[in-house]
Amino acid sequence: MIRVDDIDALSRFWTEALGYTVREPASPDFVVLTPREGTGPNVSLDAVHSQRVLPPRLHLDLYSDNQLADVARLTALGAREVHWDGRPADADYIIMEDPEGNRFCVVDSTP
Repeated sequence: MIRVDDIDALSRFWTEALGYTVREPASPDFVVLTPREGTGPNVSLDAVHSQRVLPPRLHLDLYSDNQLADVARLTALGAREVHWDGRPADADYIIMEDPEGNRFCVVDSTP
C-alpha cells in the first residue's frame, strides 16, 4: 500500500507507470490497482497523509529492459530522479520518486 494525499493524481500516475488499471469499485479514499494483462501483484493507494521518512521503509523496484527509456517515460508522467551521494558508480538502479515523493527504483534488467 502506498499512502497518498491526492488519490486521483497518484492513481493516474501509477496506472500509467505500471500498466495497471483501477479495480472497481474504487472509493474516494482507497483504490486498488491491478495489472491490465496477466497476473501480478496489486498495488493499493490509501488517501491517508503520512509523515515522509528517509530512507523509506519500503519502496518498489521496477525492472526494465530499457532503463533510460523507462526513466524518461516516468519523468514525463511526473516522476523525478533522486540523486544520492551513496549510490555506487556501477549501480544498476536509478532512484526516482512519484509526484508526491514516494520513492522507487528503476532497475536495469538486461544481462
